[in-house]
This record gives sequence, structure tokens and C-alpha cells, in this order.
Amino acid sequence: MRQSHQLPLLGLLLFSLIPRQQCEICEVSKENKAALKPLIHTMINSNYTKRIHAANALLSLRLCGSLNQSQDQHLTEQFILTVNSTEPSLTSGQLALAILALGACKAPGGMSINYSELVKRLGNKYKAEIRNMEDHNGNPLTNYYQLSLDILALCLFSGNYSITEVAKFLNPENKNYHFHGQFSVDTGAIAVLALTCVKNKTRGQKQIDRKDIENINNYTESLINKILSQKTENGLLGNIYSTGEAMQALFVSPNYYNENQWVCEKTRDTVLTEISQGAFRMPTAAAQILPALMGKTYLDVNKDSSCVYSSDSFHTSTQEPIISVTPAVSPSQIQVNYSVVIDNRKDRIVVSVTDGSVFLNVMEQAQKENPTLFRFETKETTWGPYIISVQGIKASTNDRTYWELQSNGEHLNQGAGSYVVHAGDDLEVRWSTY
Repeated sequence: MRQSHQLPLLGLLLFSLIPRQQCEICEVSKENKAALKPLIHTMINSNYTKRIHAANALLSLRLCGSLNQSQDQHLTEQFILTVNSTEPSLTSGQLALAILALGACKAPGGMSINYSELVKRLGNKYKAEIRNMEDHNGNPLTNYYQLSLDILALCLFSGNYSITEVAKFLNPENKNYHFHGQFSVDTGAIAVLALTCVKNKTRGQKQIDRKDIENINNYTESLINKILSQKTENGLLGNIYSTGEAMQALFVSPNYYNENQWVCEKTRDTVLTEISQGAFRMPTAAAQILPALMGKTYLDVNKDSSCVYSSDSFHTSTQEPIISVTPAVSPSQIQVNYSVVIDNRKDRIVVSVTDGSVFLNVMEQAQKENPTLFRFETKETTWGPYIISVQGIKASTNDRTYWELQSNGEHLNQGAGSYVVHAGDDLEVRWSTY
């Protein structure tokens, strides 16, 4: 799952930018909706629908009307219990996503959700992000993707935020939009949605600083240009995983680019091809691409609108799947090179793993063979396991350090739990800054 807006000719028009959304959206046709079923299956039957990481999937499924009423009731009830039991430990972005998911449409079955309390808690977490930025050289507690989600949720659910502060922090030249030296398309896309929401909420308000609105328009234009600068020849925006949210940003910002800069249908058709080839096996990846293909954006979240329910019946798993193992020929083993690189020091090992293994399996095998040099820790995220420590050295958002995954000298866009390794690969976990 990285754009351009034209500032109106006169300041008098700053408040009159009405998105031409209907003209720009290229949702999948009714005849091709069946091509989206793998995405829905992936989300509904994933273990992530049973934890806080369900937020992405639940938001996407409810926003797109992909659940039947019984599924909506069951998954929403389950998710509310999870949010209530884990809220103190949630990051600001996790809570923001949870609020968006619960409020994507009206709560099912007369269910009561205390949005005001959730939004109040989100406001406190957002303030903590801002304080950390003030104390640690502009670095938030989490990252700018989560900060932008905070602003988007606070805006949509009438939370407290400063428009001047938003205009200040979402400046597209801020270092936090970049990761590994490259503009983060999905971060920029969520920032565009947040800025668009904030701008829309100012319409009709008299006591708004015109300079703030001008900055918001300029920043949106710049972010759109940056996203479009990452467009690939086949129409993807950044990479396959950032494309969905980037499409949403372009949907709500048609005044800031022309039809020659982006052909929506080309992007859509490439994504459909990728779906057929199994590119969206991770539930979060499926969740982030589905809304755009259904002509939806996160700005369509509305806790007071009636939910649309699907007539399709997708099986919802309620327990861990039972996997039957049939005795067969033992899977072949492959050898890969694995290194931990810290500054100028490289600790290297050759390990054997089963063919079809992922990066994480290699790390586990290396740790088993030499715990001193190759010990590591992970934390569970919506994208799977994330490496937080190697050899006892922990990643830090305040210091902008992380453990970078590389294969054959190339930075990986996939995580340790999803990148499939191949015989002879040179794999590295490298101590890096961003």
C-alpha cells in the first residue's frame, strides 16, 4: 500500500472546492464483482478477525457492504469486546482504526457504542503523539501513517484537534513521510484523506484562518504530486500494497491532477490481475485494496448511515482451522545465506530451511543454531510479525531506527512473515535509520 492539487485561482474559491468524486471513481463493474471474492474470503476467515488487528478488515467489509447482517452483528460484537479489553495498550492509530471500523455504518441490531468516550481517549493518545514530536525532534510515538489516521478519525467523529496544528504537522516536506529514503505513498494517502476531511469540516465556519486553509490546499496538492510521482508503468501507485489507499486519495482530490496524470482504469485492471495471482493473501492487504475497487473511501465512514448488507454467504470461521496432514514425500530443503548487519559488522550463517519457507523461518532457524548472534524479537502487527529487536538492540521511533529486511541487496516491501525465500538467497537484517 504515495500526489498533486491545483490551488484555485482566487482566495474566494478556497472554500468552494467540491470533489468531483463521482466522475473520477472507477469501481469494479457489477459483472466483475466476483473477482473480489478472494479478498472477502481472506478477511472473513483470517485469525485477524478475532483480534484488535481485525480493525482493517472490519472497516473494509462494513464500508463496502460485504457482510450479511448476522456476520456484521457477530464480528462487531466480538470486536467491541476486544477494543474494550485492550484499549489502554492500543497505539493511537490502532484506536483510530477501531473507531473507523465500528463507525463505518450504523451499529447492527441496535447495539450501543460509546463513540464519545472512544474519541476522547483517541484525543488523549493524539496529544501524546504531539508531545513526543515536541520533545523528540519531530518524531511521533508511532509514525505519520498513524498520526494521519488519528486526525482522520477525530475529524469524522467530531473530536478535538487544532486546524493550525494539522496544517503545521502534515506539511509534505516533513521527514516523517519518508522511509528508507523514499516517499511513503500510503502515509501520504492517509494524510490527504485527513486534510480533505479537515478542509470539508471548515465549510460554513467563519472563524477559520484563511492561511490554514491555503496551507491545507497547497499541502494536499503537493502530496498528490508526490503520490503520482511514484506511479509505475502498469499503473500501480508506489507498490501493490500502497495502491488501494492511494486510489482513495486520488478519488477525493480530482481538482489537483488531470486525466493525463492518472488513468484510474489502468490501475484498477492491474490490481484485478494481481488479485487473480494471489497477491493479497494478507488480510490487511486485502482490506486496504477493497474499498477503492468498490468505489469507496474512508471519508464515506458514517456511524449514522444504515449498513448495506450482502446477499452472498461467506463462511465465517469461529475456531482455528484443523489441518490434516497426509504422509507424503518429505518437502525438499534449500540453503540460504543469512546475515545480521550492524554498522560495519556482519554476522553470517548458512541455514537450511524447507522449500517455500518465509524470511521469518530463516531467522528462527539461525536463532536455533546460534542464539547469541541471531536472537531476535517480534511483535504482532496487522501486516504480521514485525522485527523489533536483534541481538538485544531494539528499534526506536524516537531515534528513527529499525531493522531493515533485504534480499540479494534489495530492500523488501514484504514483511518477515510473508516474503518467501529461494535457494541461494542472500538475506540480511540490517540495523538502519529512516
